Amino acid sequence: MLEKLGFREIKQQVFKRIREGEWGPGSLLPGEVELAAEFGCARATVNRAMQELSDDGIIERRRKGGSRVKLSPVRQVTFEIPLVRVEIETNGAAYKYVLIADAVVVAPKNLQERLGLPATSTVRHIKCLHLADGKPYQFEDRWINLSAVPGARNADFAAISPNEWLVREVPYTNAEVRFSATEANEVIARHLRAKVGDAIFTAERTTWLAKKPVTNVHLYFAHGHQMVAEY
Repeated sequence: MLEKLGFREIKQQVFKRIREGEWGPGSLLPGEVELAAEFGCARATVNRAMQELSDDGIIERRRKGGSRVKLSPVRQVTFEIPLVRVEIETNGAAYKYVLIADAVVVAPKNLQERLGLPATSTVRHIKCLHLADGKPYQFEDRWINLSAVPGARNADFAAISPNEWLVREVPYTNAEVRFSATEANEVIARHLRAKVGDAIFTAERTTWLAKKPVTNVHLYFAHGHQMVAEY
């Protein structure tokens, strides 16, 4: 029996069995009580995992009729906010984090417009570098809205990266991710050991808690980075 699994792990386990054919299209899935007993967790945890699978178009749930694998599952690509430390360590590399700049400031006009912030909003602006085996992996340029996340004002980002702190401490209700190629300026080039003008794979991510913007971050990746999505 698997123990102490969260809803994300249970979702992954159920989806894996569906993908590998253990439960084929149209199959009736075990009930929540049965799955909770197997995974050693509360029924509510299973319920949340099954609801996400339903939202993703993988299964269909019917009151008193149980859950079945959809005959024609909707395929969606989903992105979860990763811990960059775990991402690096999973690839077998040694992780290092370096805080480059950190300040509480009034949100600049472009950020006010991007996030719909009042002109007097204060934000925490952090620039940091994530390294894998001593080589630049990701340069992070992040803004945190302190009206939405007041606890971020005193967080020790010299000891823990804002990525890790936010994933652990702050929930979010929705997110937007944009991918692009950015022409490296002097700052980006210096930190990623690239040349000025090089095309840098970039992800811009914004998250919200209800209607309040939580954070906006630009993630610049070192040359050769690849992003893989499974569906």
